[in-house]
Amino acid sequence: MDIAKQYLEGLGKACTERGGKEAWQKLCRTVWGAEEKDLEQLQQKYPCVPKSLLDLLGQIDGTYWREYGTESVLFYLLGSDVEEYPYYLLSTQEMLEDTDLDWLSGYIQREFDPEDVEIDERITDCFSHLCWLHFSDCMNNGGTSQLFIDFSPSPKGKVGQVVRFLHDPDELAVIADSFDEYLQKLMEWDYDFIHDDDWEDS
Repeated sequence: MDIAKQYLEGLGKACTERGGKEAWQKLCRTVWGAEEKDLEQLQQKYPCVPKSLLDLLGQIDGTYWREYGTESVLFYLLGSDVEEYPYYLLSTQEMLEDTDLDWLSGYIQREFDPEDVEIDERITDCFSHLCWLHFSDCMNNGGTSQLFIDFSPSPKGKVGQVVRFLHDPDELAVIADSFDEYLQKLMEWDYDFIHDDDWEDS
């Protein structure tokens, strides 16, 4: 079983155990995977895009106000090292369209006091060569945290590492060496971003 399917199976089990059985079943009935042409465009734009992300998108093409027919899906599918904090999976089209990273230039070029903004040394300091794939926003529309796959690391980093941006206090941190490792960590942390009260408005 590939890691994306393994991740989703575990997620469904965790949702069911924490009061979200109906919400999970509704999600499974509603969503579909990304179109092949969209996945091919993503691969063309990011040649090193991990297979596990493509596999995940092949099952669920986004959960952030994603329109599937007449249904609009809003579902926490991911987490991070920020304990118990949930994230949405962006759709393939959103990943293709959200390429404006200018707001990151000051961070990447280390224009802030290191005591105020912590930047992982595995992250490049050359903004002109930055190649990041934005794949997830946190629960408050990404205003507090966003997740990226980094294809342009510093010499100390690894191509494909997962970077987490956190606001207030501002921080850019590498949270996994690869997307596979990122999913594995979420499983090891027992999907701690899922809570019993997440389903009150479902």
